[in-house]
Amino acid sequence: MTTQLPHWDMSVVYPGLQSPEFEAGFQSLVAQIDDLTALFDTHGVGAQPPAASPEETVAAAEAVITALNSVVDFAATIGAYVHAFVTTDTRDTTAQAANSRLDQQYTRLSLLETRFTAWIGALDLDALIASSTIAADHAFALRQSARTAQHQMSPDEESLAAELSLSGSAAWTKLQGNVSSQQLVPIERGGEMVELPMSAVRNLAYDADRDVRRRAYEAELAAWQRVDVPIAGALNAIKWEYATLARRRGWSSPLAVSLFDSHIDQQTLDAMMTAAHESFPDFRRYLRDKARLLGLERLAWYDLFAPVGESRRAWSWDAATAFVVERFRAYSPRMGALAERAFRERWVDAEPRVGKRDGAFCMSLRGDESRVFANFQPSFAGMSTLAHELGHAYHNLNLAERTALQSEMPMTLAETASIFCETIIRDAVLAESDREEQLAILEASLQGNCQIVVDITSRFLFEQAVFDGRVERELSVAELCDAMTTAQRETYGDGLDDAALHPYMWAAKPHYYSGGRAFYNYPYMFGLLFGLGLYARYRQDPDGFPERYDRLLSSTGLADAATLAAEFGINVRSVEFWRASLDIIRSDIDRFAELVG
Repeated sequence: MTTQLPHWDMSVVYPGLQSPEFEAGFQSLVAQIDDLTALFDTHGVGAQPPAASPEETVAAAEAVITALNSVVDFAATIGAYVHAFVTTDTRDTTAQAANSRLDQQYTRLSLLETRFTAWIGALDLDALIASSTIAADHAFALRQSARTAQHQMSPDEESLAAELSLSGSAAWTKLQGNVSSQQLVPIERGGEMVELPMSAVRNLAYDADRDVRRRAYEAELAAWQRVDVPIAGALNAIKWEYATLARRRGWSSPLAVSLFDSHIDQQTLDAMMTAAHESFPDFRRYLRDKARLLGLERLAWYDLFAPVGESRRAWSWDAATAFVVERFRAYSPRMGALAERAFRERWVDAEPRVGKRDGAFCMSLRGDESRVFANFQPSFAGMSTLAHELGHAYHNLNLAERTALQSEMPMTLAETASIFCETIIRDAVLAESDREEQLAILEASLQGNCQIVVDITSRFLFEQAVFDGRVERELSVAELCDAMTTAQRETYGDGLDDAALHPYMWAAKPHYYSGGRAFYNYPYMFGLLFGLGLYARYRQDPDGFPERYDRLLSSTGLADAATLAAEFGINVRSVEFWRASLDIIRSDIDRFAELVG
């Protein structure tokens, strides 16, 4: 990677973190939260609403909802701005200081949202929705708040929990992110020892040379071992806090909270997981075919991302971005314009570098603008990841007409557009490829699908085991490693060499360290299979689909997953739907096997 890869442009918001403009924006946020607090006090927004006439209640609710939407929107922009600096250079002490200041304001806002939730739960919600257009427009979010109110602790307890999270889960989350991203990993390259960022070492898993992959894998494991005690401490603390709060709020389990937040029910999760487990023999067949193609008896963990086939195109940054714009435009002019704008206005930070975190994500910045974080590599996989994250940006574009409360979508639906866009690119490349390139593209696609179905299931099983064990005591590094490899054996089975798994994947994946959520895994599988199901319907009946699809994306915060899916004739509680989506992947596995020969 070189400096030719773009860094995102945040100057359109503020000139810099130390600029007077940013300080003025920050102080504006403080003032807005102060004003919102005063408004809440005026209308008695808390556990019990004051005695008021129906007209007064409607007026109060409309004023509070409107003001809350405005402050949450502004806070999201400030937060995204600061996050852009923290994630691209975790050594930036100015950014870390700004983030810490912002955390305090987020805590204040969180307390107000808790008060709002309790207040909504105490109102006659049906009467309010029937009497107010603003309330009716936010009906789903308000009903979700009313259900959440049934699981709130006392106001003082909720306030204490929010304040203590700054030195609890939020602090542990930062620790894992900072330790992981700032590691310089010693590794032998070209006959001499060098130090590379963890993200660069993990990217070597895609190298064509097996010896390079093996040495990177061994160097990575050794690096995690050097910092495993503090990271294990972070994981233990975060899971204990989450489980404790779930219990104190009256939830049956951490998973029950996750299902509610994901806008699905246990029946939906069980149906999807049943279909996923049924598919494991097919994925293991793919892994064995890949091993045969590489001349191996069985794949080691460090072979999972080994390239196979040969692409005639190197997929440089310029080539990848041009192709994405072209293919997005072929689907719809609106999607193509979004991609073109993202590259023209420098929404993307693509260069891997020291201090920058690993992985990729997209965050909404303001209005219809997003920012895409990537560690781009010149390959089909790099382009596919770029298309995936731009799918999130397209989703944000469709949500731009919604208020903050209307835009609070669950992770299960958050992956819908990204998977759809990724599939557009994959099918476009396959359609114009020869055998060798088809092999490479199919393998890259199956590689990603295997991660989302098989590896995500292993992460789900691991997290469930951690929650189960953490109820009684802290789990040691050895126990966490054992739980991780046990979950990998249960899912990958004989598709991988049992002696070369990844015991430290719990340290490498930041998803486990999100203090505000648990089971940051199965929603990705939901997103993949739901996205594939929608794409299949697009291929069957493309006329008018883009408009209907845009309406779906715009509505992901307005109803639960089952209701939205039903508009496309999809029953997410049926195992058959998930099997049908997995059949699309099975057909790719069959095609891959034919190409391997």
